[in-house]
Amino acid sequence: MKKYDLIREGNLFRIIALKDFNGVKKGDLGGVVENRNNLGQQGNCWIHENAKVTGKAEVRGDAEVSGNAEVTGNAKVYGNAKVYSTAYVSGNAEVTGNASVTGNAEVSGNAKVFGNAEVTGDALVSDDALVSGDAYVSGDAYVSGNAKVYGNAKVYSTAYVSGNALVSGDALVSGNAEVTGDAKVYSTAQISGNASVTGNALVSGNAEVRGDAKVYSTAYVSGNALVSGNAKVYGNALVSDDAEVSGDAEVSGNALVFGYAKVLNKGFFN
Repeated sequence: MKKYDLIREGNLFRIIALKDFNGVKKGDLGGVVENRNNLGQQGNCWIHENAKVTGKAEVRGDAEVSGNAEVTGNAKVYGNAKVYSTAYVSGNAEVTGNASVTGNAEVSGNAKVFGNAEVTGDALVSDDALVSGDAYVSGDAYVSGNAKVYGNAKVYSTAYVSGNALVSGDALVSGNAEVTGDAKVYSTAQISGNASVTGNALVSGNAEVRGDAKVYSTAYVSGNALVSGNAKVYGNALVSDDAEVSGDAEVSGNALVFGYAKVLNKGFFN
């Protein structure tokens, strides 16, 4: 037995439930679709009253689209995924598993949000980006390119993650920070302020990069290290343990800064 039928409403159709299921009662009106392919007849999937699914977009499984959310293009919302509030999912994007897209968030292009991930606020996930696991992307954050955010990682505020960058583990990227190129930020590392981590740089452990600091090239910052102020760490430089690089200091080349060492102000270590 079909679980819903269509009632024409202008150029679109309003769905109406034909039976009781998952809190939906027979006779309940749902959201608007463009055609029958937009919503599966199997499972508990449903489009709630003010939501819209159009184009070749599909809602299947036990997924729900609600609020004033819109799913369009070739987008797919499957599994137990939820798209609600004023969220917008378009292009070839996929929202699957137990993932949720809410607030004014947008998922577009070939982006995928899956697992238990949440994209919320005014965040944008686009291109071929992946957000998975228990990752959380919020605020005005932007994840694009081939970037991956996964594990328990959080990207929020106006942070920008792009290129082939990876943010994973319990890492935090916030403020106006940027993680781009082939850079990797993982473990419990924190990137904040106007800091940037680019190129093939790695930041791991409990390390922090903040302020206007820059870590780039093939530099590695790890342990409990702190890079702050206008400091730059680049080349093949390694900053680790409880070391600190701050002010206008620069660490480059094959330099090693470790232990409790400090490179401060206008210090230069090569």
